[in-house]
Amino acid sequence: MASSTIQGLRSVALEVPDLDKAEDFYTRIWHLDVVVREPDALYFRGTGPDHHLLALHRGPRTAIRHVTLRAHGEDALHAIARAGIEAGGTLAAPAGPVADPAGGRGLLLRDPDGRLIQVVTGDARHAQADGVPDRPVRLAHAVLNSADVAATRRFFEQALDFRLADLTRIMAFMNCNADHHTIAVGITDNNALNHIAFVMPDLESVMRGGGRMKDAGYAIEWGPGRHGPGDNAFNYFIGPFGEVIEYTAEVEQIDDGYVAGSPDDWKWPPGRVDQWGISPPPSARLKTAQSEVFFVPSSA
Repeated sequence: MASSTIQGLRSVALEVPDLDKAEDFYTRIWHLDVVVREPDALYFRGTGPDHHLLALHRGPRTAIRHVTLRAHGEDALHAIARAGIEAGGTLAAPAGPVADPAGGRGLLLRDPDGRLIQVVTGDARHAQADGVPDRPVRLAHAVLNSADVAATRRFFEQALDFRLADLTRIMAFMNCNADHHTIAVGITDNNALNHIAFVMPDLESVMRGGGRMKDAGYAIEWGPGRHGPGDNAFNYFIGPFGEVIEYTAEVEQIDDGYVAGSPDDWKWPPGRVDQWGISPPPSARLKTAQSEVFFVPSSA
């Protein structure tokens, strides 16, 4: 089920109003490390090889700049540029050198609803720090809401060669590599950022992270639990700027033999919202936060 052009998800870039507060939270509490500090931006890495997982830029309010995917190479970039336009998107920035500290070459693709997808290749990597407990390794997925899930799904399929992994009554899970999903599309009435998920090294780290967040005054808004599609363990939180963030682990690995499920395949018994059946439903606060962070209206 691998995409012919996309390797996977590298990072997400947000705008936030307070970088000092952001640095304190994302290092001391969320357990990322600052890899580059600029006057108006911070870049955070996990323990994996990606140069950064999260870029935070100074802005007047919380917003998403772009989601960054990594391409298979230079030829894939050019194929994506052509396919993106054919799928109804526009090139906000054509293929060329990337200005962020990871470098490499990339392009910025805007879909018909204004979402910005950066695609890069040849970006800098770190040596992977194996066996580090209770620290995010990489991003698992980003979930983007859509008021027209069929159109958004079609764009990811045609422009970026994603495939549907599973469809539930609330979400379309899109696959590009061995991870069950890298992008998911929330079936909603808006086009906001739903959440960003960070892979922890194990279930123990997901649970310890939940305790650490609670100690710091950030309630678990949904979890702990284990999803159906993706089979991943989860804890969801609302970050300091209203962004929804997830600790997850044990993401299901799939191949070409995986058969996509339909909403009828993903129904829970009454009173359950996950496989384990111990998690309460998502909080009202979480549901509100999942529809309040929108893409910036111009290229970043």
